[in-house]
Amino acid sequence: MDKNFAQRRRRDLVIAAAFAVVAALVPLFVKDVYVQNIMVLTLMYAALSQSWNILSGYCGQISLGHALYFGIGAYTTALLFTKFGVLPWFGMLGGGLISAAIAMALIVIAEIALLLFQNWNWAGAALGIDIPVRHDSWLTFQFTRSKLPYFYFALVLAAIAWLVTWWLEDSKWGYWWRAVKDNPDAAESLGVVVFNSKMGAAAVSAFLTAVGGSFYAQFVSYIDPESVMGFQFSLLMALPAVLGGIGTLWGPVLGAVILIPLTELTRSFIGGSGRGVDLIVYGTLIVLISLARPEGLVGLFSRRRKEAVR
Repeated sequence: MDKNFAQRRRRDLVIAAAFAVVAALVPLFVKDVYVQNIMVLTLMYAALSQSWNILSGYCGQISLGHALYFGIGAYTTALLFTKFGVLPWFGMLGGGLISAAIAMALIVIAEIALLLFQNWNWAGAALGIDIPVRHDSWLTFQFTRSKLPYFYFALVLAAIAWLVTWWLEDSKWGYWWRAVKDNPDAAESLGVVVFNSKMGAAAVSAFLTAVGGSFYAQFVSYIDPESVMGFQFSLLMALPAVLGGIGTLWGPVLGAVILIPLTELTRSFIGGSGRGVDLIVYGTLIVLISLARPEGLVGLFSRRRKEAVR
């Protein structure tokens, strides 16, 4: 392994650990519930965007249908909990495995699943599912008195997604994915099984995304097809990575930290009358940054580091 590459990986791990510790301490000083809600969503989207980045950034298989996996995770958890009393933790695992299986077996258009759930009466159809709040407990993963448990779970989820990406980046699969992304034919000539490589990336990405969907279902206590399978979710998973830097370790995190608070604050100030304006705002932001720095915001830091070395 290249010495500089090994040093960079160790440095990334130390920075990530420091970031996680600082993030874990923030809620001790920030008591505003609205701000805590934004922090939870920011961490959730950091994890989701990191999951999307595994498939689209590293393997080059651009996907705008990840809302399917997110929705499957949310519905699996909600249905098992409301219909059979199965704890959400098992729902998360089940939703992740189902999504991984679908990702490996099929090329699915998310809109088809959206129509299916909108007309499936057992799953609430277009009316959705109200998840009954029984009592505050980690067992049922429901909390009404404080958002801090959700914050810390979202932090753990974001950390796991980052660590999985960090580990895969220097694994055999990581090298295969980058080779497939750069030149599938050349990769195949070198012995890379392109199909298996793509399916592996899709499975890992779908599993992590579905766990995020399960978390979201418990966090909001209500889901309907449009709220968890709409195109906006696929877009919001992709945009942080695009903004921060596709195919990079820190791009999705940096993009989520900037984009999600901006989105939530824009929605709050504009209100329901300005629905969709938030998409215009951060869409414009991404276009401007893409024109100025095609490799994303991470490219700014890389450039400064190189200049400092010189």
